[in-house]
Amino acid sequence: MVGTALPAGLLVLALAWGGPVWLLLGPSFTGGMVMHMAVVAVAAPLLAIGIAGTRWDLTRRHPVLLGPLAASLLEFLAVWGWHLPGPHEAARAAFPFLVLEQGSFLLSGLLVWLSCLGAEGERRGGGILGLLLTSMHMTLLGALLTLAPRPLYDHEACLGLTVLEDQSLGGVVMLLVGGAAYLAGGLILAARLLGPEREDQAAC
Repeated sequence: MVGTALPAGLLVLALAWGGPVWLLLGPSFTGGMVMHMAVVAVAAPLLAIGIAGTRWDLTRRHPVLLGPLAASLLEFLAVWGWHLPGPHEAARAAFPFLVLEQGSFLLSGLLVWLSCLGAEGERRGGGILGLLLTSMHMTLLGALLTLAPRPLYDHEACLGLTVLEDQSLGGVVMLLVGGAAYLAGGLILAARLLGPEREDQAAC
């Protein structure tokens, strides 16, 4: 798994940024959200598995500054900041802003997964909390986008939907993919944390 994680993550990035999503969904809100979730919830954990513990793993060199909770806060600021109407529309209108947006999504997502999956000993609890907090804010933002009574952005719709329906569909994508991916990561870490304890109890 570790040996194939890095190329798999790079492949997901190539598919997300290389055109297939654009060809299928166009410059719609749902298309942008699919690209976003592919980057932070699929590519980032795969890349993190592939580079964890190597010289490219910045969280190993700066475990306090780039710890799970700090990384989770950084991703919160990146995700919510780029989903404000002004920055979001700027990224849709100008390629440099799009590059900045997607780069910040990838970097913040990668730091979250690296810091949380690589947490050891006493830091494992922080890794679990970091992923669960990220899942919570992704779920909250997805719910707000899904249930918004009016369009929040000036964008084109896809698949014959209205602008509001397209925005709601994008929110559902964030709910199902983003919230679920980080929640699953937190539960996996929790299972690892409880594993040795269960073995000790069985030995007794």
